[in-house]
This record gives sequence, structure tokens and C-alpha cells, in this order.
Amino acid sequence: MNKLRYLISIGLLAVAGSALGANCPAVTVADMKGVGAGKYPQQYDKAEFEKLANCTMKFSENPDIAKLNGKIRANPELPPVAERLPEDALVVAPYHSIGKYGGTFDVMSNATEAGTSDFLAIRHVNLVRYSDDLQTIVPNIARDWEWNDDYTQLTFFFRKGHKWSDGEPFGARDVKYWYDNLSLNPKVIENPKDYVLVAGEPMTVDVIDAQTVRFNLPAPKPGLLVHFANTFAQAFQPMHFLGQWDPEINPDADKMAQAAGFKDGYEVLSNYFGNSDWTDTPSPMLRSPQKVKNLPKDTMPTLESHILISESTEGRHLVANPYFHQVDTAGNQLPYISEQDEIYVNEDEVRLLKLVNAEVDFKAQSLQLSTAPLLLENQEKGDYTVELRPEVTIAAFAFNMTHEDPEKRKVFSDLRFRQAMSVAMNREEINEVAFFGMGEGKQYVGFTDSPPFIEEKWKQYYAQYDPALANKLLDEMGLKDVDGDGFRDLLNGEKLVVNIQFSVQGAPAAMVELIGQHWAAAGVLTTVKEVTPDEYRSAQSANKLDVANWRNGQPLAIVLGTNQIWVPPYHDYFSVRTNMLWAEWVDSNGASGVEPPDFAKQMMEDINAFQSTPVGTPASDKIGARMVKNLVENLLYIGTVQVPAPIYHRNVLKNFVTYKTHSFEYYRSYPYRPTQWWLDE
Repeated sequence: MNKLRYLISIGLLAVAGSALGANCPAVTVADMKGVGAGKYPQQYDKAEFEKLANCTMKFSENPDIAKLNGKIRANPELPPVAERLPEDALVVAPYHSIGKYGGTFDVMSNATEAGTSDFLAIRHVNLVRYSDDLQTIVPNIARDWEWNDDYTQLTFFFRKGHKWSDGEPFGARDVKYWYDNLSLNPKVIENPKDYVLVAGEPMTVDVIDAQTVRFNLPAPKPGLLVHFANTFAQAFQPMHFLGQWDPEINPDADKMAQAAGFKDGYEVLSNYFGNSDWTDTPSPMLRSPQKVKNLPKDTMPTLESHILISESTEGRHLVANPYFHQVDTAGNQLPYISEQDEIYVNEDEVRLLKLVNAEVDFKAQSLQLSTAPLLLENQEKGDYTVELRPEVTIAAFAFNMTHEDPEKRKVFSDLRFRQAMSVAMNREEINEVAFFGMGEGKQYVGFTDSPPFIEEKWKQYYAQYDPALANKLLDEMGLKDVDGDGFRDLLNGEKLVVNIQFSVQGAPAAMVELIGQHWAAAGVLTTVKEVTPDEYRSAQSANKLDVANWRNGQPLAIVLGTNQIWVPPYHDYFSVRTNMLWAEWVDSNGASGVEPPDFAKQMMEDINAFQSTPVGTPASDKIGARMVKNLVENLLYIGTVQVPAPIYHRNVLKNFVTYKTHSFEYYRSYPYRPTQWWLDE
């Protein structure tokens, strides 16, 4: 016993929870120990690192990994860590320190599928990712990639021996299965997402060999790689697991599904994979608890750093993926943090109180600038840090030009009304009252990083505060106060009321209330009602809103990969959508819905051409300038004030760095490598 204590005391034996060692140098970004940079910043392939560091890497694992694996229902017993990792594991240089294993990462979201991307981004993986400079794309699940000369073929190379969280091989067939059997299958996803198409046409996916897959594009689209770097939608799914429920693969799929309490195999696919590409769909155990039986796993196998093991309407719990493909420079398998726990809190005041009391380890999503004073005031007492970072997006309002009420539709579709509502906004007052004077009033121009082809005039187009002009435009429309109550009426004499529903996840209450007052001052009666994110999104998608409002916009790099904000309904379910009947017309090829106006059709044509034209060329700039002109001149969206937003973390969370932006558009924490975070407690 005395000898054992002696060995531990001089550091020759590692103990659970201590920093671990290996034969390779413990390189960090802060201290490279003389090891040169690899092909990509802050990370290496194993063979590349061993050559540069002149070492042979030996692997270590979380001492609790077998116990954690035991919590993953139906996962087999674990082989040694070296057999669980790919042959050429992805070596990650931690920012400041080699971490300690253990602990539970505590976070909170708004509800089951509301405000959860904060947490998803922490465990997220995709083929590639943005590095923390938000400019350089680096490998993640893919070992590397290459384009052909004209950007019509994108080939990804994977690591031999990479495994899903249940130990089954991952490879090229899982990418092809995701594309062919799920993304393009109307029985799983009703309409294919824009990013799985190029210029409106599907790609083809070829399996070259077990570790090589090739996307063949019908037209050039350099932004496809950008899409894979920043999106929550993962470009792979476990064919070995989902395929058994897929009637196109397994002739017994429907029989198996019915034995488990489902209608057919596609219902199981829709429960596991979801009716969309959103990776946050609740598991079948939550979706259908009264009928689910005999399902082999609670959730799908994953490639992420942590896997879901339990879920309820109150929250969910995850444990470390024992087959995760990343190690630190000392050979320790990542992630360092053993477990993650997420609770759902839909009341803004309660969320704020939990942050002040330091009951969660990290929070960014749904934190508005208005919360900053209270959070900053309690930083020292709570032993946490709050940083204000630039928002990529800007809160924007969009009047519903396909409103189910024909009289409101007539008013909202008149450009003069949208111009009037824009100049009726006092953005200077909004900035001072709601944002402490820290923002900038501007018009919404689509591209939030202001590429050079945007003319300066569009940034302030009808963004001046001019109540006289607002009243003049409304008078010209014939919107008069017929009954003498001080508010304008619809053209048929009925009362004009603009009902603003909003969620604080998408727009701060103080700003929305001020805008309601500004519009009322122009004679447009306005009601303001706060609702939950789920209520807001349901009403928005059902075409029930008078005016949509949420943060909106994308940097140029992101626009090159997705056309969402340029094609009706101008975003996905979780963001700001508008003119839903235009979208129905597009999706039905004109068989139903409402035909969009010419400017909207032009934007649809232009975004496809823009994505296939080399960026920065005169041809690209001409298309981009026309897109901005059509968007802004028609005030499809009305911009407000662009402001920074808080990012919160407890000080016990190590290897945390300052974010360049507060943004969903770069997928939140994903560029900052949360797999190397650790808890010093």
C-alpha cells in the first residue's frame, strides 16, 4: 500500500479525474511545445501529429467509460479504447490545457424542441466544420475532401475503423443512405430541403469504396462544402440501424414495425429520424410512450460526442460516446466531460434566475441584450463570465402578404404600407430604450456581413424615422379612420388591427412593445402578445400571423450553401417565415397556393445562379446586387436594430474561449470545439 501511495504521489500512476498522460507531447494551442502546425489549424490526423511531434501515440480513456456505456441500452461491452478509435484518429489540440475526465455539464433549453440548438451544437459533428476564425473549413467526420475543377464533384474521404456509438462501422454507405433513402424520400421528408438540391435538381451520390463517397452536382455549387460546415443537418445516418426499418431495404420492415406498435416502417423512420432534418426530434420513447414496445434502442446510434439515454417532457440526459473519434494531443479520448444534463425552462424570468444563481454551465441561445445588466452585476458572486458578442443577424419584421383575411392581405401587399411601417419605427428610441444605445438601426439587406456589392443606400432604405411620411403613405392608400376612434380602418371599413405575436427567443419584449407603440402612433391599432416558441412557430407555419418577427440574415459564405432566406417561405420552421401561400405555390408547381410577385420569382432564379457563379466575380456581384435590390426595395422584411448578445459560462468550464459572434448561422459553439471543454470541480 505504501508503494502504491508513493507511485501516485510522484505522478507515475494516473487516477480517475486527474490529467492523463501519454508518450506524445501534451500540445495545446497556448503551448505548442515546438510541434509545427498541421494541414489544418488546431488539429491533426494521428499519423500527421506523430510525424510532426516525433512520437508514438498511446491512447487513454475515461476511467468511467464502461459504466457510462452500461447506461446506453443495448450497447455491447466495450473493447479496448484503441479498437474503438479510427486507425487515424482526429487529434485535437486543446486551447489551454489537457483536461480532466468526469463531471456533468448542466444546461437549460426552453422546451422539447425550442431553444435547444445551444446544446445540440456542443455535441454536434458533421462532415466538416468552421474553425474558430469562421473562415477556414476543417475536417471533422471526414478525414479530408477534394473538389473537381468546376465544382461539380465533391469527394469526401473517411477514416478507416470509424465506428458508430454502438460499435458498428461508419462509412460512405451511411452518407448515401442519408441522401437517397431519407433526404429524397417523400415518405420520410415530404419535400427535399434546398441544400440537397443544386439549382433545384437532385445530386447523385456514389460510394467509391467503404471510406470514400462522391457527390455529383448537376451544376457548380462551391457553397455545398460551406453547408456541411455550419448546418445542424448531418450528412449521414446509420444505415445498419435505420435500414432494418426501411421497407426499401428490408422486406420485413413493416412487420417489425407493427410488432413494435407502429403502422409501418416509415413511421419508425419518421420517429427516429424525424419528419425533417432537425436532429433534435424526440425519440420514439417520448413520442409514443403508450404504444412503443420491443424497440432495440431508445435513440439512434450517433457519431456525436454524447448520446441520449433518457428523455422526458422535463429534459434529457446524455453520456459520453465510447466510440467518439477524437483524442487530445496526449492520446486521451474525447470528450472529457462524462455526462450532459438538459432541463426545459420556458419562463424567461426563471431562466434568468438560474443563470444568476449559476445553476447551469453555459448559455447563449435566447439570451437577449436586455438580460446583460443583471447577469453582469452578479458575475463575481456567481463565479461566471458574461461576454457581449456581435450578433450575425438582425431582428426583422415581415408582413404576411398571403394572409388568410383578404382585406388584410390587400393592405399588407401594398408596398406603401410596408414603407409606412418601416419609417414609423423610431429605431433610435428602440436602440436607447431596449438596447442601452449599443446597437445600430438599419434596414434588412439579407447579407449580414455586407459584401461589397451591396450599395450603401439599401442599408438605410426607408429606415429613417419619419412619422409624417408614414401618415402620408397610409393616407394615399385610403386607410382612413372611419369610426373616429383614432385608428385607421381597412379599405372595406372594418377595423384594421395588426396583431403581433412574438417569442423572446426571437425578439426582445421591449423592442416589440415599442414598435407596437410606434405603429399605433401612425394610426395602426396594434396588439402585442408574448407566446412560447412552439406557439409562435405553429402559428407562423399555419399562415396565422399578421406579421412575422425573428432574428434573420446570413453571411455571404452561408448564403452560398443554402437558399433558404431567398425562396418562399424564406427560412425553416425554427426561424422567421412569411408568405406561406407563396411557398405552397412553389412546392406545388403552381397547383395551389398564391403565385408570388415577379420580384420574388426573380430572387428564386438569382439565388440558384448566384450559388453556381464564382464568388467575387463581376457576374456574381451583379446577381448579388440584384438580389439585394429586390429584397430591400420591396421590404419583404423590415429591419430594426442590430445589437450584440450575451454568452454566459461558469468559470469552472475550462478550455472555453471568446466567441467571434453570437450566432446560429455558424452553428453556435460548433467552431469552438466543445469536445475539449472540461469541468474543474
